Amino acid sequence: MDMESRKEVQLVYSSALKEMEIRLEILNDEFQHVHQYNPIEHIKARIKTAESIEKKLRKHGYEPTVENMVKHVNDIAGIRIICSFTTDVYRIAQMLERHRDLDIIYVKDYIKKPKRSGYKSYHMLVSIPVYLSEKKVEAKVEIQIRTVAMDFWASLEHKINYKFAANVPSYIKEELSECAKMVSELDAKMLSLNEEVKALELE
Repeated sequence: MDMESRKEVQLVYSSALKEMEIRLEILNDEFQHVHQYNPIEHIKARIKTAESIEKKLRKHGYEPTVENMVKHVNDIAGIRIICSFTTDVYRIAQMLERHRDLDIIYVKDYIKKPKRSGYKSYHMLVSIPVYLSEKKVEAKVEIQIRTVAMDFWASLEHKINYKFAANVPSYIKEELSECAKMVSELDAKMLSLNEEVKALELE
């Protein structure tokens, strides 16, 4: 992949991330204005490095071309939305689904159906229009929406998998699984407590 192609890909996908971040900030601001509440705690955005993209393409048997990159790599641009409560996760997802110019390619709900490891998160792959000076291009953005507790667990799991090169000892897997259950219980209790506080405010 030549340098010019890398720069073009970087431009398109970084622009797609900026566009998505602005939309989320507007949704958060509007929610604050209408409901006096922010469903989004914070947002993390990242672009996959060219080296990482090429490695992923070669791993799956594809030549590292721009065409293959756009067609076969879904997580070049990634955005993670961290919320306080599980209800916020679904609220944000529903808000994004109402954006008619967002093409939702797929949704994976790992909150209702967690991975075997205990991983929980709500994933969306969307295609968002990016308007350049002479053309409009579509860019895929992977969106992950999760609670603060889910994000803490996922961060630890990632560090453990990296440290053990995915060959994690069984006893550590079991401990992680137990932690995942505790995270679910914590999210449920925090949501319940928040609902109680809101009910008291209405009295």
